[in-house]
Formats: sequence, C-alpha cells, structure tokens
Amino acid sequence: MSLRPHRLELLSPARTADIGIEAINHGADAVYIGGPSFGARTNASNEVADIERLVQHAHRYHARIFATMNTILRDDELEAARRQIWQLYEAGVDALIIQDMGLLELDLPPIQLHASTQTDIRTVEKAKFLQDVGFSQIVLARELTLPQIRDIAAHTHCNIEFFIHGALCVAYSGQCFISHAHTGRSANRGDCSQACRLPYNVTDGAGQVVAFEQHVLSMKDNDQSANLRALIDAGVSSFKIEGRYKDMGYVKNITAHYRLLLDEILEDRPELARASSGECTFYFQPDPDRNFNRGSTDYFVNGRKDDIGAFDSPKHLGLPIGEVARVGDRWFDVALSAADEALAQGESTAGIDGIHNGDGLNYQTLLKDIVGVQVNTAEPVGKSGRLWRVFPNEDIAALKDLKPGVAINRNRDRAWDKLMAGKSAERRIGAWLSLSDTADGLRLTITDEDGHVGEATVACDKQAAQHPDKAEATLREHLGKLGTTILSALEVQLNLAQPWFVPASVINALRRDAVATLEAARVAGLPRLVPGEAVQPPVAYPEDSLSYLANVFNHKARDFYAQHGVKVIDAAYESHEEEGDVSLMITKHCVRFSLSLCPKQAKGVTGVQGQVKAEPLQLINGKEKLTLRFDCKPCEMHVVGKIKRSVMNQVPAAPLQFYRTRPLA
Repeated sequence: MSLRPHRLELLSPARTADIGIEAINHGADAVYIGGPSFGARTNASNEVADIERLVQHAHRYHARIFATMNTILRDDELEAARRQIWQLYEAGVDALIIQDMGLLELDLPPIQLHASTQTDIRTVEKAKFLQDVGFSQIVLARELTLPQIRDIAAHTHCNIEFFIHGALCVAYSGQCFISHAHTGRSANRGDCSQACRLPYNVTDGAGQVVAFEQHVLSMKDNDQSANLRALIDAGVSSFKIEGRYKDMGYVKNITAHYRLLLDEILEDRPELARASSGECTFYFQPDPDRNFNRGSTDYFVNGRKDDIGAFDSPKHLGLPIGEVARVGDRWFDVALSAADEALAQGESTAGIDGIHNGDGLNYQTLLKDIVGVQVNTAEPVGKSGRLWRVFPNEDIAALKDLKPGVAINRNRDRAWDKLMAGKSAERRIGAWLSLSDTADGLRLTITDEDGHVGEATVACDKQAAQHPDKAEATLREHLGKLGTTILSALEVQLNLAQPWFVPASVINALRRDAVATLEAARVAGLPRLVPGEAVQPPVAYPEDSLSYLANVFNHKARDFYAQHGVKVIDAAYESHEEEGDVSLMITKHCVRFSLSLCPKQAKGVTGVQGQVKAEPLQLINGKEKLTLRFDCKPCEMHVVGKIKRSVMNQVPAAPLQFYRTRPLA
C-alpha cells in the first residue's frame, strides 16, 4: 500500500523527535528523521526509542514516519546497518530513505523503500529502474523542469516526491566530491564541509578576474509556494521540505505555511485529499521570510533563470524594517518602515511594530559585506512608534559604514522566537458523538472522520431531570469536552428516552473510555505500508558501465549492479582510486551564464567574447583552485579538481579492491 494517486503528502524534516512531533502538530502528513547512524546529516541522529515515540504520535493522525539511512556504506558497516533497519521496522517506522543499493542485497524486513535525493533521478530511465527494483517512492532532482517531472510521472507508477522548500545544494545531489577531495569529509557520508558557500575569485585563462570575492556556487533557497498546483498537475504527490538541521521554529513555520497552501488547493480540488487525518489551527501567521534564508528561487522548475544565486553572501539578511536616522556615540536611531508603505510595495510588514531587546539586526556596507548588530536594549523615541533608539552590544565605532540612510534588516526577532517557543498550533480529528440508552445505563459511540468507531458503556442510575433543557445542555457540554484529546466534536447527538440527570463524573469517565477505544481502533486501522516488489527477472540498469559518480562503496552494491547488467563498475570517489583531475561537482548552475558570459548571451554583443574568455575559468579561494568546464549540450557545468595528497594518505577503515572491469564468472 502506498499513496493513492489523489492523496497529497506534506513531508517535513525533523532533527529530533520533538521537532518531528511539532511537524505533525503543524500539519505534516509525514516526517523524515535520521536514525542512530548512516544518515546524510551527521549531527542529526536519533535513538530508536525516540523515533518510536515520534511514530506513536504520528500514527494517531495516520501520518507516517520515514527514517533516513541515505549514506554510502563500507563493507564493514553493512551488518550494523541491517540490524538498525530491523530495529527501526520494529519501532514502527513506515519507510526507509536510502541511496546505497547494497542495502537491497541484505536480509531486510518488509519495509517500504524510498529513493533518496542522492540517487540523482533526472531521467525516465533511472526512475523506472528504481521503481522496478522495488522503490515505492522516488524524489526527483531539484533541477528538473515541469515538463521533465511530467514525463517521469507519466512513465512510472511509484510515488513522485519533490523538494518544495529549503536550502539548495548547487550540485546534482550525490554528485559533489569537493568536500572529500579537500578535507576528507564526504558529503555522501553525511559530512559536507559546504565549499559551495565560500567566496571565490573567478578568473579566465589569461588570469583576468571576472568576479571578485563572490559566492558564485551559493544558491538562493528553494521556494515552490507559487508552483504547487503545477507540480500536482505534473504528477507530484509528496511535497518535501528540506531541513534536517533546522530548528523547531523553522519546522513549525514552514510546515504551517505549506499546510495552508495545500489545504487551499484541496478546498478547490475535491478530487484530491490529504494523506493523513485532522485539521490544524495555528496561533500565528506563517511567514517563510521569518526563518533563515538566502533569498528565494523556484530554481529550474519553470526553466533557467538569471537570478538563482546568492552571490553576495550566503548569510541571512532577514526582513527590512527601516533605515538609520541618526548615529550617536553609544546608540543609533532606526526609522521603521510604515505598514502602509510596505504593503503598497508588496513587502512583508512583519517586524515593523518595534525593535526588541535581544533582536539581531544587520546592514550592508558599501562593499556589500554584512555587518551584524546585537540589540542590547531598544526604546521608542517620541510617541509615533516609528523611531527607535538602539543601544547595541557592539561599539559604535566598530560598526563600519553605519550612517543615516543605511537600510536596516532584522534577522532575529525575539518576539517571534518567543511565539515559536510556545504552543503555536493544535491538530484535531473531527468526530461525531452519540449517547444512547442501554438497559442498565448509557452507551457512548464516537465515530471519527475516517470512519473509525470507539464505544464505551456504563451502568448507572438514570434519574429524570427536574430541568430537562438544562440537563440536555449539561450532557452535551460534558460530552464535548475533548480538549486534552486529538478529537474535535463535529456533532453531539442525544438518543435518549429523555434528558437524564447523570453525574458529571460518570459522563466524563464514559467519554474518556470511548475516546481510548477510538484511538485504539485508529491505530489498529492503520496498515503497514507494503514494500514494492522487484521485477523478475532483474531489469537492466540503463547503462552498462559506472564511474566513481555512481557512489559504489561496498561489494554488495557492486553485486547489485552486476546482477542488473552493469559490466564495468568503478569504486566510489571515497575509495581514493581517482588521483588526478576529475569532476568534483556536476551542476545545472552555470557560472558562465550567471556572469553573462554564456556564448548564447554574448551572441551579437560586440566585443564581449573578445574581452573575456569564457573557458577555461578558475575558482580561487586562498590556495584552493578549481577549474570550471562547461558542457553546453546538456547545459551543465563541471567543477574540476583533484584530491589533496593529505586526504589521499588517509587510510580507509576498510580498503576496497574493485575490479574496474568485472571478470567473467
């Protein structure tokens, strides 16, 4: 059993079980979370007992929990991985997110498998292959366009998952090795050093600098808020939010944001339905701009665009709140933007209600450097509420280029943080309650919106009420007290011979018992997700040779590909067999295009190509040098370099000897 075609799944991240619980409370239909080991976020691991606690909460709403085990594994790690998978299955986890095909060769429990983003799914052929070897859900590459997504969905029957929000890796996922080459920290083993967020000088073949200290590999953040309807029509059924390193406030806010957007679509499209139960009430107005972001882009979904990079800085500027009005010896005044002016310009008005002690502000210098300012205290000046005096923690003299007219942003709002730290939502499942007579007492039947039924009876002395109207109102009131449950009373029916006088303690106990039986019925009525079945005989992999780009790091993975017709299998880059210059990153992002040096852009522009050679280009950061090569037919860029000697000399814990050409049996 998998997602039915008409059901839409909002899939949220969780660094911890507690964050996962809040993701469910804020409308997630599923949550993905790292287990004790082997997740692609080293510092986001969780014990099985904590994941089991999350599972129990999620299943109350028929929401699902997916555990990430999406690193590539050494041979000596496979048995530990197998044991962990069984532990997660026994804890009730609904699916595993993996990238290492060696896991398919192990003795696994009957658990559903989802293909991780690191499997790099960009073609119909790759998608069909993964479906045919047993994957039930596949996440497509972030770089795909709507027509490409539609084409894959049309040729597969597995669930199609797509990232709709969060940080963007500039490389095709699973196709970046810069971190390992330079530091020994492997992105494919969950420990990326994020070289893409560093500033680089870009030079041409003559050594001419064409970009100075620019973060040319740093992308803006993904935001598909405006494309949800188009993605649904293209065949996407699972909408994934990035962020297993993110904090509680981020997960609450972004989950709520997309819950509201998807619910609006569901309201308009009755043929669609959500993948779990209950409706959310939020005690705040979701706003993605409140959280850390580098600006937003919908990337390539609607085709290549000019402005997808966060080249000036990978930091979070926050929301604009005003500008410097005056600078004193220990303070500076900020004139806040007027709400009506901000609204007229289509900007968020969040934060213009004042500046709070402990807020984080920032501004940009003349050279576009970002200077952070921590507010020690802030106080209004005058009665208008628009002018605020800020006493920063920093020395005023140290705040470079701070002067009247400088725009001020807020990237940390203490009032917002306080709001997010408290109870900010609740999720309830609609239910109908019916109280009826029995021979010796009362029966309460509760039916929820999914058709599950809970029932309880109580033997009691029923006395005719002296005031029937008041007795009926009292019965309805006590039956509808569902505040500490996950239920919300849609209707309370009294199918009684007459309104009886019944002690409140009796009704409350009856209600609690009926709710308990309903919750038990809900859990019993939630089936395990059925794993996909591999096609027999084994289908052929789309290619008959694999380079280091396939990330084959153990013998089980090698055997898997051999069974599927691959003849030449190179070891993963982490095996240290690639000593020379190779592609350390492959990306759809093109520095040449971003700097207006693309031959297609330059065509017809007098003198452009004569002034700057587009190839080769180099990226330089300190002593690090990388070469940019451009494959214009698929419109891709390769970042080329070689592994450092210091990294090469690191001895792998379990050295592998791979045959580049598989010998005959």
